[in-house]
Amino acid sequence: MRTLLGPLGKALRWLLLLVLLLALGLGGLIWATIPGQPDRLALPGMTAPVALAFDRHGIPRVMAQTEADAAMAMGWLHARDRLFQMELMRRGASGRLSELVGPGALRLDRLTRTLGLAQRAEADLDTLPPETRRLLDAYAAGVNAWISARGRLAAPEFLLSGAPDPWRPAESLLWGKVMGLWLSGDWRSDILRARLAEMLPPEALADLWPPDGGAGMPDLAAAPRLAPGRLAALLRALPDDRLPAAPLPSSASNAWAVGADRSVNRAPLLASDPHLGFQAPILWYLARIELPGGRVLQGATAPGVPFVVIGRNEHLAWGFTTTHGDVQDVFVERLVGAGAYQTPDGPRPFDTREEVIHIRGQPPEILLVRESRHGPVISDLDAQPGQDTVLAVAMANLAPGDTAAAGLHRLNQARDIAGARAAAGLISSPPQSLVVADTTGGLAMFLTGRYPIRRGGDGRLPADGASGSGDWLGWIAFDALPHVQRPNSDQIVAANDRPSPPGHPAFLGADWFGGWRAARIRALLAERGLHAPLDFAAMQTDAVSGLAQEATALLVSLPRPEGRAGVARDLLIGWDGTAAVDRAQPLIVNAFWQRFGAAALATRGLGPDVLSPSPEFVRLLLRADGHAGRWCGPAGCDALATASFEATIADLAAAHGPDPAAWRWGSVHRARFEHPILRLVPWLGALARVEVETPGDGQSINRGGYGAGFAHVHGAGLRFVADLSTPDGAWAVIATGQSGHPLSGYWSDRTAEWVAGRLDTIGK
Repeated sequence: MRTLLGPLGKALRWLLLLVLLLALGLGGLIWATIPGQPDRLALPGMTAPVALAFDRHGIPRVMAQTEADAAMAMGWLHARDRLFQMELMRRGASGRLSELVGPGALRLDRLTRTLGLAQRAEADLDTLPPETRRLLDAYAAGVNAWISARGRLAAPEFLLSGAPDPWRPAESLLWGKVMGLWLSGDWRSDILRARLAEMLPPEALADLWPPDGGAGMPDLAAAPRLAPGRLAALLRALPDDRLPAAPLPSSASNAWAVGADRSVNRAPLLASDPHLGFQAPILWYLARIELPGGRVLQGATAPGVPFVVIGRNEHLAWGFTTTHGDVQDVFVERLVGAGAYQTPDGPRPFDTREEVIHIRGQPPEILLVRESRHGPVISDLDAQPGQDTVLAVAMANLAPGDTAAAGLHRLNQARDIAGARAAAGLISSPPQSLVVADTTGGLAMFLTGRYPIRRGGDGRLPADGASGSGDWLGWIAFDALPHVQRPNSDQIVAANDRPSPPGHPAFLGADWFGGWRAARIRALLAERGLHAPLDFAAMQTDAVSGLAQEATALLVSLPRPEGRAGVARDLLIGWDGTAAVDRAQPLIVNAFWQRFGAAALATRGLGPDVLSPSPEFVRLLLRADGHAGRWCGPAGCDALATASFEATIADLAAAHGPDPAAWRWGSVHRARFEHPILRLVPWLGALARVEVETPGDGQSINRGGYGAGFAHVHGAGLRFVADLSTPDGAWAVIATGQSGHPLSGYWSDRTAEWVAGRLDTIGK
């Protein structure tokens, strides 16, 4: 027995040693992927070495002799800190995620292949001005210098997937294509509205997208409408198959500015905080770029793009919000034979191409893509597309000649409001409100993007492709859009409220988001005569919810219910609507308005599988006017609100305990930033996760957009403030950190500051 144990024990010891060596080797490889911080960068193609310095947050200060050298350095830095994030972006936009993660990404790959984002980016690259193309080439060279030098060690994720392919200049344009999808989702609303039109009378359908008639918003009387006779025919033509859901996140943003007369430093101030879906690392990467002649760029860049997206130079500061203009329409194409569709001029063949989608662990899939004269056929994404009709989608961001990259380049170079206006005219996608301020005291808001001119209809319902009645005839001229320069109030506020003034002839769309955030920003600006940069930073973390205030006003006006519901209702008396993490009221009210809205929809047979209540629809119910009465049943809206409140409190008690005063908003409203791949691996996902309690809700300036269970999934991943009294007047914070490496000290070092609203200088 002893003779057997001797060799066995020796083998076990060797096995343990081997396992230990393998673990150490793997750990060493992972550790080797953590980048250093060089103070000098000399790459082939640079006219001179670029000096680098990093602040305590890992934010780079890039000191270059030319724009192209700076772009090359930014490519190297983005690759150094965020290459896997860039890899996922280009794979997602070009329909190549399935190669990496398997069939779970196939639905997204089918969509992006059908839309042809990669082909359109390649075509747009050839039309860009030479100076912009040179910067994209230089940026790609910087990315590829990092890839060539590091190979599989370029980022820890590549240890398993292999060294990434070289970066191509057109792939930088994919970022704009993705933004165009994220920030414009009208086509899905068009299809949903058409389905609901078969279930609801016209007046009830209109309530689901109520018009915003607030101050500064135009009426809709002049907007063209689809003729009722054509509506029924189009709805009958729609195929019954449901389209697959696309993973398009919510979008919003805040941006505002005041002039010199409203600033303690006697120069304009600007604030910008874009709202997008959360991830780890966050979308934004901060940088400071210094060029000869006193040129300084500082602000937020996006990995994959060489330009500052939101920020300032020595003369100008800028920020973006989404206009939510209607720049996507669905067309019902009538099939003629196997490969053609009807047009006003007779049958016309589809443009077709085959897309080969490689899938990890499975044979490749061949996708036949058809395009009509309006755009890609999206109903081909169904398992069984229509036999008589198909749906094609027209998207402004898919139209040829997208010059957004040239516009952003020009914006980085602009020296005044006039230069910003010229840049805005080139930013052809996505539709945005560009808020700018310059050192001369000028303020402006320019609308970017291309807005279609329709032959007929207002774009809210699918149009008949065969008749041409809803065809796009061209774009609204840039100068005809509702821009604003130097308003009388010497302030500009853009928070996704309707950007058009009353009676403006440019038709941008018919559906608009509620103006709670914009109203709150204007109220806070009015409270103080003069503002300092820190005042703007504090405003960005304001958690007062306008919808919560309106819901509370209704609840406290109703008779006090018995029992626990009465205790919960008493907590609302005197509450100002601040959605703080340590309060029960925001949990109570947010749960209530969702229950109330769902109960109203249920009176018309609309369950959660069909439609969820929007805040704008709930506002209509809270006002208890004649429109709301269509939704509340025979007993009326007050009775429905009371029953909904009592049911809400019963559910919350079951989930959070019997004492409403002990409930906390922060226990459920937690921001979670997760690695898009590691989150699927239980142990590694938990190690890489960044999670924190956060204030605010979907209608507060500090946007706390939530999903199931109130988890905070959407909000201001970046906060930026500029003071134009000094070239160094720029402060920012991002929600995670600069690095995309989970083991880096810069992976999540900014999260606590982000929650607290503590902004810091950029790269100094």
